Amino acid sequence: MRRLVALLIVALVGAGSFGVWSARSGVSVDGAQISSSAVRAELAAIASSPTLDCFLSALSPATFTSGGGGSSLSASGAAAWTGLRVEGLAIDHYVTTRLHHTPSASELAQAKDSLLGELTQAAAANRLNCPGTAAQALAAMTPEMRSAEVRAQAESTYLLSRLNSTIALTSANIQAFYQSHRADYDTICVSVAVVRPSELSAFAQAQKAGMSVANLARKFSLDPSKTKGGAYGCFAPNSSAYSAVRADTAGTAINEFPASPRALQSNGTTYALYVAPTKRTPSTLASAEGAVITDIQSLNASAANVAKTTILEQAAVRVDPAFGTWSVTSSGPAVVAPSAPSASDVNSASLLTTAPTSFYQ
Repeated sequence: MRRLVALLIVALVGAGSFGVWSARSGVSVDGAQISSSAVRAELAAIASSPTLDCFLSALSPATFTSGGGGSSLSASGAAAWTGLRVEGLAIDHYVTTRLHHTPSASELAQAKDSLLGELTQAAAANRLNCPGTAAQALAAMTPEMRSAEVRAQAESTYLLSRLNSTIALTSANIQAFYQSHRADYDTICVSVAVVRPSELSAFAQAQKAGMSVANLARKFSLDPSKTKGGAYGCFAPNSSAYSAVRADTAGTAINEFPASPRALQSNGTTYALYVAPTKRTPSTLASAEGAVITDIQSLNASAANVAKTTILEQAAVRVDPAFGTWSVTSSGPAVVAPSAPSASDVNSASLLTTAPTSFYQ
């Protein structure tokens, strides 16, 4: 679980309760500071290690990209990493001062293993074939960077364990969750129809007139399954496609196509995808356990994000403009890359093509 922090930017004059802001400070959160030189060293480590870059990209997809020269990151990449450091410092302050907890040596060891597992899982989930391993990515970090990441992982884990809204992944809890949501883990057999946009009206009229799922598929579908009346197969909870099938059939009656189809893009054309559940069979916990654990983890992640946003909104944060701007986004407070000026804001648009790219190392 990534860090769980804030939009209270405090202007300090002289020495205050949060300390003195130094021009050499890259990041300051609730009095704790990381020097600009340390942040630059961390950005250089990311830029110079394809392995580290890849695994961090799995945590913040599409943000860690190369800059305009060798050993450089884009402005969005620099902001993304700085944001993770802000979150880590904020959680450190919250756990230490509010929960009065300091990670033990054993907790730090467990956190390191947890972090390696999280990096590996994130890369797999985003289909990234990273060069090297998560352990090699961790080894490519600067010592300060690596220590901070492991400590943040330990404190995030501890904070998550203290939230009333999370569910610990114990055998008893997994069993209880499954029993309370058994209908969510049925094996689902489905039929599909892929329909041209020009035939949507005719499809809807035929469906309203009572035409069966099988006949609708035979008449309108472009999918090869039309020869079988749209029958596409059955999906158990341990199937890799189960979450998508479950979402596509949610709230749809047996042997009925939904009134509103899902858009399906193919070769530049948008088609309508209709998915009808044709049979539901209860599954055992043994076959559904993976899906149950995934659902619990998703709920825990939502609770963690709420807690993270609350902490961020209450922290005192300052960021060196070289690394980004502390701002409010649609998903909460975060470090964002500065926006480039539009062509209308300068006398000559050609000046924008020759402006040097920000270089971080």
